[in-house]
Amino acid sequence: MTQPLLELKDLETSFPSSAETVSGRASVVEGVTLSIDAGEVLALVGESGCGKSVTALSILRLIPKPGRIERGEILLEGRDLRTLSIPEMRKVRGNQIAMIFQEPMTSLNPVVRVGDQVVEAIRLHEKVSRKAALARTLELFEKVSMPDAKARLRAFPHELSGGLKQRVMIAMALSSHPKLLIADEPTTALDVTVQAQTLELLRDLRQEMDMAVLLITHDLGVVNQLADRVAVMYAGKVVETGTREDVFRQARHPYTKSLLRSMPALAKPQEPLYEIAGSVPVPGEWPAGCRFVTRCEEGDDFCGEEPAPRRRLSHSHACWCHRVEGVQDES
Repeated sequence: MTQPLLELKDLETSFPSSAETVSGRASVVEGVTLSIDAGEVLALVGESGCGKSVTALSILRLIPKPGRIERGEILLEGRDLRTLSIPEMRKVRGNQIAMIFQEPMTSLNPVVRVGDQVVEAIRLHEKVSRKAALARTLELFEKVSMPDAKARLRAFPHELSGGLKQRVMIAMALSSHPKLLIADEPTTALDVTVQAQTLELLRDLRQEMDMAVLLITHDLGVVNQLADRVAVMYAGKVVETGTREDVFRQARHPYTKSLLRSMPALAKPQEPLYEIAGSVPVPGEWPAGCRFVTRCEEGDDFCGEEPAPRRRLSHSHACWCHRVEGVQDES
C-alpha cells in the first residue's frame, strides 16, 4: 500500500476558553484523522467556525499562542512534523508545504514591490543570487498567467486587483516547488469571473507540477470543480469522508446532506433557499454526543448522549453518525 504524502492522526488543537472546562481550554480541532496522496486534491469542507483553518495552521505548526497542538501526529511522507525543531520546520514550510491564505489583500506587504516579495521568498529557501531569483520570479508570474508579467514585478500591492494579488500569492507558494499546497478559501474575496480563472489556474498547476492540494472552503461549487476527495468537518470533527462522487451523489451524514440542500439550484429559481437552522456551537460548549444533534432534522435523544462511531460505507466512503447503517469501525 502506497504511503500517503500527508497523514493526520487523531489531531487535537486547543485554545484558552471562557467556557466551563476542566483545563480552562477548549479544543477547536479534535480527533481529526485525514490523509492526502501525492498529486491529489482533498477538499476540507464546512461552515465558518468548524475548525478548517485551524487544521491547516496545525499542519504547518503556525498555531498562534496561547493556542497549542495537544496531541496527534502530522506525518509528511512518514516523518512526524511535531517532532521537528523550529529551524527544521522552517525548511518544511515553503519547500515542501506551501500555503495560500484567505486574504490576498492583506497577505502581501503593502510597501514592498510584489516582485521583491517573491524574490525574498525564493532566496529564503535557496542559495541563489538576486538576479537568478528575479528571473525565476518572472517565470513564476508567467506560469500563473500574470498579464504583462515583467511590468508587474515592480508593482506595489495596491496597484493590483484582488485577482492579480491572488496570482502573486500563488506564484510565491509555488516558488520552491512544494509537494503540498494548502489553499485556504482561495476564491472567497474574488468576483465570480476571477474565481473561475483562479480555479482553472490551480487545476492546471496541480496537473503540471503533480502537486497535492488541501483545499479549504465552504463553497461546494468550488469543491465539485476541483476536488478528488472530500472531508466534511463540523464543530472540530470530521463527520464524513469520501470521493467527490460519494459525497455529492450519496451523502449520508445529515450535516453533509444539509450543506448540499443549501446550494442554490439554478433549475428551481422560485423556491426559497434552504437554510440550516441554528449555528455551529462554540468550542467548549459542544454536546457530549454528536455535535450536530442540536441542528439535525433526523436525530433523537440518544444521538446527544454518545459520540457517533465511524461507519464504513464502502472502501472510499465513511460517515460518523448513529443513524447511518454500515460497518462500525472505531478507528
